[in-house]
Amino acid sequence: MSFLPVNRKDMEERGWDELDFLFISGDAYVDHPSFGHAIITRILESEGYRVGIIAQPDWNKAEDFLRMGKPKLGVLIASGVIDSMVNHYTASKKPRSDDDYSPGGKAGKRPDRAVIVYANKVKQVMKDVPVIIGGLEASLRRFAHYDYWDDKVRRSILVDSKADLLIYGMGEKPILEVAEMLNKGIPVHKIKNIRGSAYISGREELPGSLKSYIEKTGERDNSSLLTLVPSYEEVSKDKRKYAEAFKVQYDEQDAITGKTIIQKHGDRYLVQNPPAYPVETKTMDKIYSLPYERTYHPSYIEAGGIPAIEEVEFSVTSHRGCYGGCSFCALNFHQGRAIQMRSKASLVNEAKKLTWLPGFKGYIHDVGGPTANFRIKACNKQVKSGVCKGKQCLFPEPCKNIIVDHSEYLDILRDIRQLPGIKKVFIRSGVRYDYLMLDKNDKFFNELCTHHVSGQLKVAPEHVVDRVLEKMGKPGRKVYDKFTKKFYEINKNINKEQYLVPYFISSHPGSDLEAAIELAEYLRDLGYNPEQVQDFYPTPGTLSTCMYYTGLDPRNMKPVYVPKSPKEKAMQRALLQFRKPQNYDLVYEALKKAGRDDLIGFGKSCLIRPRRVARLISGETKKVGKNVEKSGLKGNSERKSRAKVNELVTRKKRGDRDVVSNDKRGKRTNIEKPAVKMKTRKRH
Repeated sequence: MSFLPVNRKDMEERGWDELDFLFISGDAYVDHPSFGHAIITRILESEGYRVGIIAQPDWNKAEDFLRMGKPKLGVLIASGVIDSMVNHYTASKKPRSDDDYSPGGKAGKRPDRAVIVYANKVKQVMKDVPVIIGGLEASLRRFAHYDYWDDKVRRSILVDSKADLLIYGMGEKPILEVAEMLNKGIPVHKIKNIRGSAYISGREELPGSLKSYIEKTGERDNSSLLTLVPSYEEVSKDKRKYAEAFKVQYDEQDAITGKTIIQKHGDRYLVQNPPAYPVETKTMDKIYSLPYERTYHPSYIEAGGIPAIEEVEFSVTSHRGCYGGCSFCALNFHQGRAIQMRSKASLVNEAKKLTWLPGFKGYIHDVGGPTANFRIKACNKQVKSGVCKGKQCLFPEPCKNIIVDHSEYLDILRDIRQLPGIKKVFIRSGVRYDYLMLDKNDKFFNELCTHHVSGQLKVAPEHVVDRVLEKMGKPGRKVYDKFTKKFYEINKNINKEQYLVPYFISSHPGSDLEAAIELAEYLRDLGYNPEQVQDFYPTPGTLSTCMYYTGLDPRNMKPVYVPKSPKEKAMQRALLQFRKPQNYDLVYEALKKAGRDDLIGFGKSCLIRPRRVARLISGETKKVGKNVEKSGLKGNSERKSRAKVNELVTRKKRGDRDVVSNDKRGKRTNIEKPAVKMKTRKRH
């Protein structure tokens, strides 16, 4: 099977004069099941629909949207794997220079707020064609939502995009139901009962049950099947109302227990139908067995390909959904908490097919999902009664009903690594260590370290201060400490030198300077120098973003400290990388502001040297650097130069007067200039 049509010529080669559906994507066209546009288009194709793709059209040219003509049934629009604003800007709102989902990794191939821009352009050039939006950007913006980039509450994306229908979540079931109804000639404005969909409607156009409900309740109360949340106008003016609305929206995202949610926007109503039911294993197997090319479209070869394929090309998705409940994660709003898994046979068969692909060198990069070791249902109750409202499976303590079992996942990994042609099977999608520590059987932990770690295992404690972890929905520090101890014990027993690479978030709601300093002290004691630190990024659809905007924890409506000023956020970030010379001034200021002068000095517990000596070292380093450019000296001379600066610091500690003496004009004298380059020494 070849790629789906991307132009009129491709259509003609298939004997098509018209498409049923046109899919417009903000990502480049990659026919791989890790990309939503590939799954949706292939599943429609499998049902006999004629589907074409326009990837990253020029949004300033109407003709670019018409290159394949008007489709018969509808236009599907998604911005891509990542929200277009996150794709374009860093957490500090600075423009990104690259885009892994575009040809050659170059940015600028899609507009800001891509779904809105694309949808409005389609409405302009194809007035009579149904427009259906979906994907991550549309899903997480379906309600009135706080927008970090505008720093205000925006309306539902359905209002601004003028789309006819929104499909949220993973979308396979809803899109097939919508396609069937459109194919039967049912007008899109009458499609209002599909699970996993949302729409905008005037009061008179609402389905009878919703209309009578609103009239009866006066837009205030709720019932067993329907619930009204504060309107766009209310949540945009009242932060407490925003938190109240978010809590209801968050709690109603289960297919079994979830209600229809209604939110008024002006004189119209946003209606979110309950989520689609979880995809059964048989259907999951079918979805991932569709005839994907598993690579990017050949038209991108000259530009250098699509960088995003590198991580997923030889990876296997084993399941969807996550019941971890991290506050900063939007999975609850998108994939949901219920685990949807593929069969063992399907996974092993896909791994076998990977060994036949060009470029395969024997390494499976990942077998996992949102969380690798959440492979099975959380508990038996979920299957019939749905997930618990207002409760999490692992937070603040593990539920007594949770099923802890890695045996089935372990069997899958064993079978895959025994396939001919496979040298190693890695787990890169992340292991939830608190769940792992609940398992009384150490077989999985042992085999994880023995067979599935490439020298470093990435884990996500995110912080170490319990009051911050509580806001994050993460386990306390003691759990992580027990995990690290056991990890190194196992590696010692199997005679392997492997390390943990922990990820941390700075400036998360609940984290003040004291918490950031405590985390810095933890890193000091650990001897760990994080190369990258992630500032908290407020994105739509997360509990943490609600906390950031409102200053309230929607779970209990209690106030939350939120670091918002650029200066404090910069200080918190710098503290996590306090060893970097360029962060010295920020770390110094943070410690002074927090009254932690005890961490400035020469003792083992200190994070940084006093300012004067730090400048001395910095000055000597710069001078040495200039000299080495002139002399080109290295080796023993370099080590001697480093020793010289260390000697200066030691003498300063002793109070030797000839190290830095000031004359009447305040000039520094009597400092011998090193002759060669020196490498800055890291403190551990």
